[in-house]
Amino acid sequence: MNKFTPAKPAGARSVDEITGSRRLRRMRKADWSRRLVQENRLTVDDLIWPIFIIDGENRKEMIPAMPGVYRMSVDLAVKEAERAAKLGIPALATFPNVEMGLRDQTGAHILERDNIINRATRAIKAAVPEIGIITDVALDPFTSHGHDGILRDGIIVNDETVAQVAAAAVLQAAAGSDIIAPSDMMDGRIGAIRDALDDNGFHDVAIMSYATKFASAFYGPYREAIGTQGLLKGDKKTYYIDHANSDEAVREAEQDLAEGADMLMVKPGLPYLDIIRRLKDEFRVPTFAYQVSGEYSMIKAASANGWIDGEKAMLESLLAFKRAGCDGILTYFAPEVAEMLKG
Repeated sequence: MNKFTPAKPAGARSVDEITGSRRLRRMRKADWSRRLVQENRLTVDDLIWPIFIIDGENRKEMIPAMPGVYRMSVDLAVKEAERAAKLGIPALATFPNVEMGLRDQTGAHILERDNIINRATRAIKAAVPEIGIITDVALDPFTSHGHDGILRDGIIVNDETVAQVAAAAVLQAAAGSDIIAPSDMMDGRIGAIRDALDDNGFHDVAIMSYATKFASAFYGPYREAIGTQGLLKGDKKTYYIDHANSDEAVREAEQDLAEGADMLMVKPGLPYLDIIRRLKDEFRVPTFAYQVSGEYSMIKAASANGWIDGEKAMLESLLAFKRAGCDGILTYFAPEVAEMLKG
């Protein structure tokens, strides 16, 4: 059988004529050339590792909804901080799972000098002074209802909550926190925290604002991790941002910067890459994303089922944050990625 060769249509142009000899595949032809022109790179310096703290000693609990992530007692958290420092991870973000007997309607335990989060900060800083510690002053791990603020007559009261988180921020700074990262989304919290820190001599403690924290479906595994999933009544739509809104997110970020935020964070991450890009282009300040528990768990679950290459998906997702403009990423993948980059 003769091989069929389609006739070239009369007047058809060659590929070089079509592209003007601009063949964009030229620099993709080899590994060395692809590396040479790569626009964005992920390094260990981009990683912040969120960890979960519990009371006790030599205690480690698996979080079923987050494969490979554990709650750990302070002594074990110190060991993990030492490991993180050896891997070159710049900072940890600590989140407590507070015993139920210590939770109440107002989250008052956050004002205890020796609560679990402050004890963890002091212990980690004593053992690994070179690693950064980022602490959250939201009330949800400390409340009996799982909301981020003080609950009065079914309403999260803004101003009373702001006063409490500002006081808690001072205690966290005194314990050794390097960055206060308030995630409660109350109006005026950044300015109140900045004033409280400065009034108490903590001028060098920075504020990473959860400037655009959206009312998202991707937080479920995190709420299991801190023990609030079964407590939450209703939702958080009266204080988190509607995920349909981007202009509102920009206004929130602008307000937080005006009040004294040193850096911005977008949470969740991958569904909001457009917000990251807008904030970076608009304000040109250090901008971060939180690759939240739901994002992490989806990759882990799909990988465990053989549906995707988990390692490649992990790296691709993290590089997407860099491409969108992030200066750093809070991710539960941090030690896994750091090990890979080191290797």
